[in-house]
Amino acid sequence: MTLTTKNSDYLGAAAGILCIIHCIITPLLFFINAELATKNTLFGLQMIGYLFLIISFFAVYKSALNTTNKIVKVLFFVFWSFLLLLILNESFGVFRIAEAFTYISAFSLSALHIYNLNYCQCVDENCCVNDQ
Repeated sequence: MTLTTKNSDYLGAAAGILCIIHCIITPLLFFINAELATKNTLFGLQMIGYLFLIISFFAVYKSALNTTNKIVKVLFFVFWSFLLLLILNESFGVFRIAEAFTYISAFSLSALHIYNLNYCQCVDENCCVNDQ
């Protein structure tokens, strides 16, 4: 299966929304049932976060290649890098950073993908990027 631009935006938006749901539900699960907070469970949940990062990287990369909006192209990588740093920080506990920043970053990536679905995109070699 090839990852087309439109598919990459759908994939990126879905990954961002699932990431937000994952980030919200995980603490609630630990609050409801403290027995879930074992090392194996925590490791598994961290791996889900990294899986979202990998999926979103490919979606960001493909979408950024084909968007005609240079600001959106830059913002894709800025928000993805910010999300990467936040998730790595959460894993290693270097700084105490509020979870809200992770939500904002994931939501921003999803919003950019949704915006990019409606924006002019390159389909062939006669791309409107070349006309600018």
